[in-house]
Amino acid sequence: MGKEKVTIQHIADSLGISRNTASKALNGSDSIPAETRNKVIRKAIELKYKQFAYVESDNLLPKNPGNIALFTCNLPNSSHFGSFLISGLEKRISSEGYNLSIHIIRETELSTQSLPNNFETSKVDGIICIEMFDKAYSELVTSLGLPTIFIDCSSDVLYPELKADLLLMENEHSTYYITRKLIDSGLTRIGFAGDYDHCKSFNERWAGYQKALTESGLQPELSSCIVGEDRLFSDSWVAGQIEHMNAMPDAFICANDFIAVQVMKALKSRGVQIPDEVRICGFDDAPESRIVEPHLSTVHIYNNEMGVTAAEMLLSRVKNPAQPYQIIHVRTEPIFRESTGSLIAR
Repeated sequence: MGKEKVTIQHIADSLGISRNTASKALNGSDSIPAETRNKVIRKAIELKYKQFAYVESDNLLPKNPGNIALFTCNLPNSSHFGSFLISGLEKRISSEGYNLSIHIIRETELSTQSLPNNFETSKVDGIICIEMFDKAYSELVTSLGLPTIFIDCSSDVLYPELKADLLLMENEHSTYYITRKLIDSGLTRIGFAGDYDHCKSFNERWAGYQKALTESGLQPELSSCIVGEDRLFSDSWVAGQIEHMNAMPDAFICANDFIAVQVMKALKSRGVQIPDEVRICGFDDAPESRIVEPHLSTVHIYNNEMGVTAAEMLLSRVKNPAQPYQIIHVRTEPIFRESTGSLIAR
């Protein structure tokens, strides 16, 4: 009696899945997760099903999923642009069969310059760093010799020394554009709110703000700015800084929307009218920018698209480690809302 013919049902039963799932996996359907598809193909080879009957297990067998590690000192919350970015990034690397593991870098790791306990270099194909602004720790990461991409970085990183790819949103031109619009509308006393040394993006926004003032024959006045260390930016601290200003600026250019909302709260508590007395602009286009009253002028970041770009940059580096390092800025878009008053119509 001849050997029983292997069917898709045999494969499905041996894996405890439906016949429909097994069939889709064998036909390469995108609706089936890569891990499931790989298991089905391995079982088909093992059982010598049809076209897989003469396939050696070491040939044409899907590779085990790769592993990408995400390092962060501050896991982005739902309002942070990084949370949307990570979503786009994860979808892209998953489509290529990679798993994403997240590692929170604590103060102890930063101070001792040590890697997370659950991180094994030999089991990782590449590293993505977001909200990682400690220069010394960044150098530790790049010294591992793994394909690495930073999404933003320390403000004092020198590009020729950075042994990794770098992805940033466009910061300087958009901030320059908005600052120049405020100046062209007749404002001359414009302050900046944010720690310009917090990260490369904040530093570039500070540079755009300064450039617009300088080109207009104005000088940045620190007495009109709130530029302490980022860790100081609590609601009460920002309110105190504004309270001690001798003269209120005509407008504040804020390093991000979170800081802009803090400034707005402090001004409102003092009875300052926005935008009639002081105009405010943030950066990020966070959900809060569309909730706060008046609605906040800001700069839109293409978060999901940046995540996909970051993934593609890293995957390219994994495939070709010797290619030149890339530094890429993704375009951003200024958005004028009620907090900058008459600029809405411009």
